[in-house]
Parts: sequence; structure tokens; C-alpha cells
Amino acid sequence: MKYRSTRRAAIRLLALSAALAFPFGALSAQNDSYPSRAVTIIVPYGPGSSTDILTRIVAKHMSEQFGQPVIVENKAGAGGSIGSAQVAKSTPDGHTLVMGTISSHSINQSMMKDLPYDVLKDFAPVSLVAYFPNVLAVNKDVPASNIAELVALAKSRGGMAYATGGVGSSGQMGGELLKLRTDAPLNHIPYKEVGKAITDTLAGHVPMLFYQVPALVSQINAGQLKALAVLAPNRTPLLPDVPTSTEQGIADFDATAWMGLFAPTGTPPQIVARLNQAVRTAATDTELNKQLGPLGFTMVGNPTEEFQKFVKQDIDKWAEVIKATKANTQ
Repeated sequence: MKYRSTRRAAIRLLALSAALAFPFGALSAQNDSYPSRAVTIIVPYGPGSSTDILTRIVAKHMSEQFGQPVIVENKAGAGGSIGSAQVAKSTPDGHTLVMGTISSHSINQSMMKDLPYDVLKDFAPVSLVAYFPNVLAVNKDVPASNIAELVALAKSRGGMAYATGGVGSSGQMGGELLKLRTDAPLNHIPYKEVGKAITDTLAGHVPMLFYQVPALVSQINAGQLKALAVLAPNRTPLLPDVPTSTEQGIADFDATAWMGLFAPTGTPPQIVARLNQAVRTAATDTELNKQLGPLGFTMVGNPTEEFQKFVKQDIDKWAEVIKATKANTQ
């Protein structure tokens, strides 16, 4: 009897062990088989945009790692919210992702009243992919060579307009942050087409422009625009002689644009980890960095937990600026 009891107990223990082990084995198998088909990365902006360029280069590298196609699909509109909303509502299996940006996954959270998603609730952050700086540039005939002179000029004129690539853009936040830090009377002029914003600044119809360095570097080097400040913690190799805002005495001034990969909330952690690994591998690839560096991108690739904290802090940061300047009511 004692032998039978011991034998039954052993059988129950083995059965329990098998039951407990099965889910972990299933998860491991699921992780090993991911991706099982093509992965789609939604770019919530148009073809040829900075986000589009970066995503296509990174997607090619990820495809080589996965042995599966990584397709880039443009779904532009409403400041990046249309494409982002599509991903938020997609099946959380790691096969539909979005390359979010400072606008779609940070600024919009406070700027747009009817945003069709909550960044912190509806997305699983994967990794910060890259960043690139904005620059404050003025028409070549504007009598200012630094931020202090520009602020003094704006105050003497009773106000000056600045152009950007649109409402909720990192360029607008650069302008609003300058207003907040210096009390300069600046008026935002958003453009739907950034090419028109650049053309109008070159022609002097708008005296200044806040936009991405890569898009303005040729006009700056040609002397058609004057770059007064790089709106980032460090200078950019594309404009090595242009000082940062901090170097000009304005503390806590950073309007760096960034791009990061997001999956829908509910995506299994092991799949998020696999995606994170793919981004970090791409970020350290020498050839990929040689390709993206001249375009103004600095690759990152960081741990998921670190990226999650970064997104939360960035949302809070721009929420304070938007509230203080009433940028969402302009």
C-alpha cells in the first residue's frame, strides 16, 4: 500500500510538472517561430519623409535578420495619428508595427483633443531607433546671428513669425520652447507642405524656420539661410560650426526629433524582445550607420524598459510646454 501511494504521488508530481512546463515550452516555440510571415511597419507619414527614409533602411536590415519580408507601408494623415491608430487596433502578434515619432507618440498626446489612441495604454514600446536634430534658421537678410540677437529683434518689432512643417511638429515645439525660455513674441505659421515653408523663408515671406537639419543643410551651406542654433544637446556633424541653444545660454532647451518602433499593447513580451534585439542589432551595424549618418540620423537601439521611460518623460515634457504656451489653442 505504501508503495502504491508513493507511486501515485510520483505520477501526480510528474503530471503537474508537465502541465507547468507546457506553457513555457509553447512560449519558447512561439518566440522561435516569430516572425512566421511578413512583418509590416506602418509609417504614419508620406513617402520621402525622414521617417519613411529611416524605416525603409532599417526594415531591410530587419528582413535580413528575420529571413522574412519586412514591408513598409505609408499611412499618412492627421499628424501621424491615422497610421498609428491603425496599428493600435491591429492584432498584437508582432506582425504589424508602427515607426512612431516625437509628434505621433509624444506631442500629439497633449496637442490633439480627439487623438484616437492613448500612447501609454495602446502601444508596447519596442526601442528608440534614431534621432536627429532640428535647427533654427533665418532668412539670410535677417539682422541676427544668434538667439540673443533674434530675441531682441523680435521684441523690437513687436513680434516675428516662424514657419514649421505643421501643427504638432517638433519644429513647432522648438518655437514654443524658445518663446517659453526667452519670452520672445513669436507667432507660429504651420505649413502642410514643408517645401513651401522652406521656399517662403528663402524668399523672406517668413523670417525664420524651425525644421530638421538634413532638409536645410544645403541651403545653409550655400548661404541662402542662416543657422542660428541647433536645438539639441550636442552639435551636429552636418553643421559643425553652428552652436547649440545651450551653448548660447538657454538652459534645458532640447527639441530633438526622434523615431521609435512600437507594437500594439498585448504583444507577447518575447516577441517584443525579439523585435528589440533586431533594432539594436541594426543600430550597431557599421554599413547601416554609414548610410544613415550623412542623412543626419544617429542610431540608438536601447532596452525596451528604457525606451518606455523615455516616451513617458517626453510626453510629460511637451505637455508642460503646450500648457504653458497654449500651443493647442493657436
